[in-house]
Amino acid sequence: MSWSLKGSYAETCSCELMCPCNLSLDHGATYDFCRATLAFDIREGEIDGTDVRGRRVVTIIDTPKVMTDGNWRLGMFVDDQATDEQFDKLVQVFGGQLGGPMAALAPLVGEVVGVERAAIEVADDGLLHSVRVGDAIEFEIEDIVPFGVENGRPVRFDGMFHPVGSNLTMAEARRSRINAFGIEYEGKTGLSTSEFTWAA
Repeated sequence: MSWSLKGSYAETCSCELMCPCNLSLDHGATYDFCRATLAFDIREGEIDGTDVRGRRVVTIIDTPKVMTDGNWRLGMFVDDQATDEQFDKLVQVFGGQLGGPMAALAPLVGEVVGVERAAIEVADDGLLHSVRVGDAIEFEIEDIVPFGVENGRPVRFDGMFHPVGSNLTMAEARRSRINAFGIEYEGKTGLSTSEFTWAA
């Protein structure tokens, strides 16, 4: 079995700017929990011979204050345009069963609270990134360009431990409405990248 995915990514979480969990999973969230929504827009991809190009996946997590304590609650939405085969393969990759980055996080998940098909919209417009999942999730984040940076380049974290990659752009939430699988929160901070690459 082998697979590879390429695409763009956006997330928002409940921590204040900057999310301590993104600095290190064992730092402890701003509050007594960390709730995050992770959106993947797959531009190229194949999972064990199945083409998944153009599909989208959004996961939502509810973790303890210190993420490495485990017992995460995880919910997953898969693009309602996915065939049954694409759906099954994507659930396996994003659930960590087929190796890759999500497999490293799978032992921290205590409960899968739901896996559903949904209409997923993802849009990238310069520094703005928006995600909508049916009636359950809607958020927009904006990449942060520091004061005085004349070339318009946003702030990036380098060397972080994150399933998407070690170099991601810092963002803040401009708006959010998130209530899925019993996980509800206000997004405050975020991360994005125009290009992630996974393989196993």
